[in-house]
Amino acid sequence: MLERYKTILEGGTGEITEKKSRFIASVRLVESEEEALAFIEETKKKYWDARHNCYVYSVGLNREYTRCSDDGEPSGTAGRPMLDVILGEDLYNVAVVVTRYFGGILLGTGGLVRAYSKAVQEGLKNSKIIEKQFGITLEVTTDYTGIGRIQYIAGERKIPVLDSEYTDKVVMKLLVPAEEEGAVRKAITEGTNGRAKLQKERELYFAVLNGEVHLFDQ
Repeated sequence: MLERYKTILEGGTGEITEKKSRFIASVRLVESEEEALAFIEETKKKYWDARHNCYVYSVGLNREYTRCSDDGEPSGTAGRPMLDVILGEDLYNVAVVVTRYFGGILLGTGGLVRAYSKAVQEGLKNSKIIEKQFGITLEVTTDYTGIGRIQYIAGERKIPVLDSEYTDKVVMKLLVPAEEEGAVRKAITEGTNGRAKLQKERELYFAVLNGEVHLFDQ
């Protein structure tokens, strides 16, 4: 299991032109090889009149399913350079198809490698990329004298507060990175002189993008 990894929140497209050839990169989040293959077929149908639809995908947190294809381009000039970009960006569970409309001018081996690499980079630039972290939701129950200290600890450690309930007591739900669980428990216990009750609810992955919290099962 990875404690944290980069992936796609929302896929995008990017386009470049090299010597009159158009290269269109389509990026998508895929969480199984079947999803990756379906996306490739969908893109090939969309750009049915293109000369090439080269692709790469890497699925699984151990990259169990990682494939690339030159789709008729000279061997090693499309799929492998595309894969190198994905690996260089350290992205998981992602598929990219680069569609080429031939412009009539040969690019040569080096030109093709640069063009396909650049197209993938352009597609990723127009996608939303996140870093998922493995963590837990921690329910904290305290009296009103402890609430200020808990809020301070959460703010200091940049721990998102998912929910708060105020009755005769205060119940807060915190989103804590797994690697920080022990330190956070200790800080809250010490900060409230042991009056806070801590209950681990569930394990999950989460990401924060532009201040917005996203929760995931994997």
